[in-house]
Amino acid sequence: MCGIVAYIGHRQAYPVILKGLKRLEYRGYDSAGIALINHSLKLYKKRGKVVNLEESVLGQQVDGSVGIGHTRWATHGEPSDRNAHPHRSSNGKLAMIHNGIIENYALLKQELIKKGYRFQSDTDPEVLLYFIEDIQKKNGSSLEEALRIALKRVVGAYVIVLVDEDNPDTLLAARKGSPLVIGIGKGEHFLASDASPIVEYTREVVYVNDYEIAIIKPDELVLKNLGNERQTPYIQQLDLELAAIEKGGYDHFMLKEIFEQPQTIHDCLRGRLDMANKMITMPGIEKNMELIKNANRILIVACGTSWHAGLEAEYIIEELCRIPVEVEYASEFRYRNPVIHPGDMIIAISQSGETADTIVAIEKAKEQGAIILGVVNVVGSSIARLSHAGAYTHAGPEIGVASTKAFTAQLTVLTMIALMIAKEKGTISGERYLHLLNQLNELPEKVSKVLENVDLIKQVALRYVGASDALFLGRGYNFPIALEGALKLKEISYIHAEGYPAAEMKHGPIALVEETLPVVFVATKDASHEKIVSNIQEIKARKGKVIAVITEGDHIIQGMADDVLPVPETDEIVAPVINTIPLQLLAYYMGVD
Repeated sequence: MCGIVAYIGHRQAYPVILKGLKRLEYRGYDSAGIALINHSLKLYKKRGKVVNLEESVLGQQVDGSVGIGHTRWATHGEPSDRNAHPHRSSNGKLAMIHNGIIENYALLKQELIKKGYRFQSDTDPEVLLYFIEDIQKKNGSSLEEALRIALKRVVGAYVIVLVDEDNPDTLLAARKGSPLVIGIGKGEHFLASDASPIVEYTREVVYVNDYEIAIIKPDELVLKNLGNERQTPYIQQLDLELAAIEKGGYDHFMLKEIFEQPQTIHDCLRGRLDMANKMITMPGIEKNMELIKNANRILIVACGTSWHAGLEAEYIIEELCRIPVEVEYASEFRYRNPVIHPGDMIIAISQSGETADTIVAIEKAKEQGAIILGVVNVVGSSIARLSHAGAYTHAGPEIGVASTKAFTAQLTVLTMIALMIAKEKGTISGERYLHLLNQLNELPEKVSKVLENVDLIKQVALRYVGASDALFLGRGYNFPIALEGALKLKEISYIHAEGYPAAEMKHGPIALVEETLPVVFVATKDASHEKIVSNIQEIKARKGKVIAVITEGDHIIQGMADDVLPVPETDEIVAPVINTIPLQLLAYYMGVD
């Protein structure tokens, strides 16, 4: 993903865009660039972080009240000054930024090369820009019309924003499969990949839909579809505080968001978990309960960390609700020809609600008659709008690249949904239901207790920062948490890490065990506890270093492991929320050292 910011209005555009790019740097940090119009079009681009761009621009003329900016996460072409966005058209009049992937760019590029175009970068958006320019030149059409024609030919996902030196009072933007939000001010408009660069200036926003083109002037916003028909913008009020997107004294957003989890889980439960009446209330689920509880099967589609939440949900739903569940990578599901029957239920999980692969996957399933249930964090996002029903996680904005609080909020929501279905179907006893409600209610306090061990976890992390590999193992409900722990370590520390079911260790991974290999066991007390003890003994027999997440007071594993990360005793269905916290901190401190 990449970060997009643009501005048109009465302010100086450069400081607005630069500040916005810094807030969006979690979306891309390979290179950054800004294009401004002040009589003529000027581009400023630099490899590296936004601060590198800022330093390179010092002393240069950056006046202008219209501009576009971009922070890149490289796909086509290595990180470099020349591959950084914005890109300039061959005639020098147009500049464009892009988020997404143009899948048929190679074919378009060959056509343009035959026409004499010479490319300055290795990127796919430069090809799209030249294609738009060529249509405009060939047809004598307006830039808006050339953009519309080009997008009908393009295959892939995109958000693009265009500026034209000859029409400096207008920005053009278009969207398919990637997010774009437009902030509405007095005589000004702000564009961004998400609301974080906008909230400082306005609370009124419009989320652009797929296949829409936005024509933006300082005092006018027009939306059209690709058929040139005007669309009515739906203006929403942002529910976001500026403090939520600032670090608040923490060194990094990831650490801040880890420590926010007692509050975000509380917010997730608030208004839903009614302990006085011993029930869970989620209107979006209740309204569709007949369809949900009678589903023949549930398919969960997600990517990355959200896929791990889905895998955890498979265990919980099958146990409590007795409905068969399959978990699919959305990136694979969308390219297969899956068997979908009317009445099947799809649960789509996404922090942003804008994950392109997940959107395409649920669109395909919806066409085949499936019920779509969305579990997302961002209100008004594409997946929320595409779903028949769903639930927001209320985790607040997540700026850290490695998802933390969004993951625990997803687990919390999915557990509540499973309990609602189980109660309605009668597949859970009243006593068990009340016990799990109490366990959910105790989650914020227990997460706080784990966070009190931060110094211990930091000390453990520092002992293993020199490792080049790591193995994460768990059984049952703790297996998806082992996968998530390995993913976090890879994302943050760049240490190679793999997660496995502990019982599969003997089928290959055990050959890698040696004295320098840290093996992290998620080994809290549950139905598999005796088995996990045996697995730890196998690692110790081969001189591996064992780090174990254990239930407080578990002297058996404490006596075997090299290091232990204790957590409060919790029912095995709810424990994954608790057990992931020390692994988040372990990854963080191994990454920042």
